[in-house]
Amino acid sequence: MTTPVDPKRVALKPRNVAWDWSGLAAHYLDGNPVATHFINAFNMLLPEGEVFFVRTFQEALPFVTDESVRQDVLGFIGQEATHSAAHESVLEHLAAEGLPTAAFTDQIRWFFRGLLGDRNLSGAQRHSWLVQRVAIVAALEHVTSYLGNWGLNAQAWDIAMEPRMRDLLLWHLAEEVEHRHVAFDLFNHLDGNYIRRIRAHLIAFPTFMLLAYRGLQYLAAADQGAPNNPIKVFIAYLRATRKKLIPGLADVVAMALEYFRPRYHPSNYGSTSQAVSYLASSPAALAAAIALEDPA
Repeated sequence: MTTPVDPKRVALKPRNVAWDWSGLAAHYLDGNPVATHFINAFNMLLPEGEVFFVRTFQEALPFVTDESVRQDVLGFIGQEATHSAAHESVLEHLAAEGLPTAAFTDQIRWFFRGLLGDRNLSGAQRHSWLVQRVAIVAALEHVTSYLGNWGLNAQAWDIAMEPRMRDLLLWHLAEEVEHRHVAFDLFNHLDGNYIRRIRAHLIAFPTFMLLAYRGLQYLAAADQGAPNNPIKVFIAYLRATRKKLIPGLADVVAMALEYFRPRYHPSNYGSTSQAVSYLASSPAALAAAIALEDPA
């Protein structure tokens, strides 16, 4: 029997998904507050991060001369905009339930819009800063696609996670695997310099992981049901990783090191078939497809 070949690329399209978060348990992952807030930290990070991705790629579009890359970038922009809105809906629910997120998300907004935003440059300096931001997006997309592959294979989530949140995460992570090559290909199309790529990685990767962990500590401090000091939070985090509820330190190190390979390409990691298979069965994605076919 011939083993089917995993497609490296598929036509990218946004899916108009939505969830009703009413009645969502405060600790929706295994009843574990630290594991839950690890996920919520990404819910805080992603809306502004996705907006940064979209704005950067919109600015880069006029410089794309390859039609295949252009179509991928347009599909990527549509998917990332939908991701931002989906995670924003979780933040609105958390705020309605009394879990404060605004102070932290304000810092995230400054990071992406202030520190990494437009600097009113012109000419060669403007283009160089644009390419650097594309390199940062490519580095961050390495993280999200790696996490996508991890999440699609996280068997503990099948039992331990509230079904709606599991669907949100797996829908998002499947699309990250589906479009995992786009940012890297765009960077190579515009520049491709290895030193610039690694410099962006050395900036983006530790910063993103630090912000995620700070988000976890921030939410745990605001939750009376969570451990009440940073050391206890860290111990609880390690216990959650041993149960495979969330990625562990070894996963983080492996994620960082993979990007240093000179011949690295994201299409060699993760399975497009697995991602597309989940997207074909996701309750929210199915509902979106039905609504598209029958808007009445």
